[in-house]
Amino acid sequence: MTGIRKVLAAVFAGLALTLSAAAPAAAQAAQAARAAQADKLKLTVAGDGAQGVTIQASYADGRRLEQVVRLVLTATGPDGQRVGPVQLEPQPEGQGFYSSGPVLSTGTWKVTVNSPAPLQSKATATVQARAAQSPPAPKPVAVTEPADGGGADWWPFAAAGLVLVAAAMGVAMLFGRRRTD
Repeated sequence: MTGIRKVLAAVFAGLALTLSAAAPAAAQAAQAARAAQADKLKLTVAGDGAQGVTIQASYADGRRLEQVVRLVLTATGPDGQRVGPVQLEPQPEGQGFYSSGPVLSTGTWKVTVNSPAPLQSKATATVQARAAQSPPAPKPVAVTEPADGGGADWWPFAAAGLVLVAAAMGVAMLFGRRRTD
């Protein structure tokens, strides 16, 4: 039995050494996979409702993008029209928010946005560009005077009040002169 115990002890020792040697390699592989995932961007491309494109950039794992990345837009439109490459600038609307401004003409466009290394990513979307809409002109408002004369009734009262104030001041001035000490 002593021999079997020695063999089992040797097998368990070899197994423990193998696992302890493989654990750091597995940990490094998992860490590399997490780092690779953290270094990828998720780009959401959409039209802005007029002739531009908006892009929301975040990390692939859902975290907010806290650094400025260089995004480049290219687009192919109706009749083979091409736009780009256009470098996009971050907008103040939020972290990771980019906008192209009015770069597309009216029609359906295939838009591609690229991000170079180290945060390499690419996204493509179909965007419908429309002519910019202006708000409707306000309807004119007709100004009509009420049938009963509405606002004209206050003038006689204001005139009577002014006459009474003037009379009171005149009486005060007359009595103020007669007194002499």
